[in-house]
Amino acid sequence: MMLSAAANAEWVKIRTVRGPRWSLLAGFLATVVLGAVVCFFINRNFQNVDVKGPFEPVRTAFGGLVLGQLAMVVLGVTVIGGEYGSGMIRLSLTAVPRRGVFYAAKAAVLAAVTLVLGLVTAVTAFFVGQAMLGSHGVSLGDPGVLRAVLGGAFYFVMIALISLGVATALRRQTLALGILIPLFFLVSGILQAIPGVDTVTQYLPDQAGQRFLQIHHQTKDAFGPWVGLLITVLWTAAALLGGWLVLRRHDA
Repeated sequence: MMLSAAANAEWVKIRTVRGPRWSLLAGFLATVVLGAVVCFFINRNFQNVDVKGPFEPVRTAFGGLVLGQLAMVVLGVTVIGGEYGSGMIRLSLTAVPRRGVFYAAKAAVLAAVTLVLGLVTAVTAFFVGQAMLGSHGVSLGDPGVLRAVLGGAFYFVMIALISLGVATALRRQTLALGILIPLFFLVSGILQAIPGVDTVTQYLPDQAGQRFLQIHHQTKDAFGPWVGLLITVLWTAAALLGGWLVLRRHDA
């Protein structure tokens, strides 16, 4: 019963605070709009597009994910980082003294909210993107397409939970954002472009998670979509475990 009450309290926080709502809206718009723009220009200049390997219409439709995931990072960090910054964490832990219940409720509500957002965003981005791709697009019933679209939804969930775990472990909102945003927005992409290093970067959570968006196997890939999903799940579990260990051992 305490878990359900704690989860309800976390839902009230997300629903009534302005920041999370803006993050959710930003994640949806960034992913859908930028993905549509990418698909539009690729369709217009398809013959001039340098495609190394089979063309990936689903991943192309998620061309805005690089920005959409940043909104999930901000959401995951601020869900608990805002409480640390304002000192509200003390009141939260007074209301829910069992820290495991408090942490589980926060993670569960964050996962549920981002899953709903991810499903809406993934389906919208897919259909808008395929419409923009025209004859180069695919349908939802084609092999691997539904799996890839659902992967886009679960990717949102895992990025948000990783961010929650890191923010809880660091206990500093600005520090967590200062690490995660460059990692997902700059560092990962830069390292992937460096010969010899790109093999290692495939195992980073964002690169491994986005592998699930592919419907074709690329020769440069060290593993397939299901292994990529497993790697991202392991990153998520490690981040949440690290956050829990810090929350359990340190004073608020």
